[in-house]
Amino acid sequence: MLPDTPSRRLAAELSLLASPVLALLFVALSPPFPDDPVDRLAGFADGWAPTVSATAFTVMQLPMLVAFLAIGRLLLPGARRLSAWGTALAVVGCFGHVVFGGLSMAYLVMAHDEANRATYAGLMADVESSPVMVFAVAGLLGTVLGELLLSIGLFRTRTGPRWVGPAVWAFLVLEFGLSAVSPLASYLAVLLLGAAFWALALEIRARSHVDGGRQPVGEHLGVGGQRA
Repeated sequence: MLPDTPSRRLAAELSLLASPVLALLFVALSPPFPDDPVDRLAGFADGWAPTVSATAFTVMQLPMLVAFLAIGRLLLPGARRLSAWGTALAVVGCFGHVVFGGLSMAYLVMAHDEANRATYAGLMADVESSPVMVFAVAGLLGTVLGELLLSIGLFRTRTGPRWVGPAVWAFLVLEFGLSAVSPLASYLAVLLLGAAFWALALEIRARSHVDGGRQPVGEHLGVGGQRA
């Protein structure tokens, strides 16, 4: 089922296209993450890159939210439960990541006050061991579980190219399982996410051209306009 107005379809397409671009900016410009809080905070003051990275991560949550809602809507005819639970968890993930992104923006301000950086580093360590981190956990678990359920729905209903679901699974393994082992895993993960999201943007565009955006519930059309 497509978004029900041209403006919503356009918002879905643009969000699916923009989210991986912002994710790539976040990954490419992220500062190092040492264990020592003072060194970690100093990394936030290392030029303009950390500011762009933190901003991209925070801003990314809005198009990601719209993208998840659009994917959930695509799944409604053939996978209602996966659509409902996947979308709900993904929305929780975006909310948790927005809160964590706000903390990152605050760290940027702290990092540039070099005279008080040690004090701020202690505060950062206190924050990261406080109940505030529940939001970070919600962001992580919500995103992982939400994307997993949505990708299973995409695979089961054959929405978009058949490889889109497995591409999202590979993204989850690389980003949340192997990125701590090698930084290259995050770059490959973003490329996979971009391929999957852009394919779904093309799916929405193709369906809207085939049926004028008025696809009946329960009817699935592939990218090429053939029934799957």
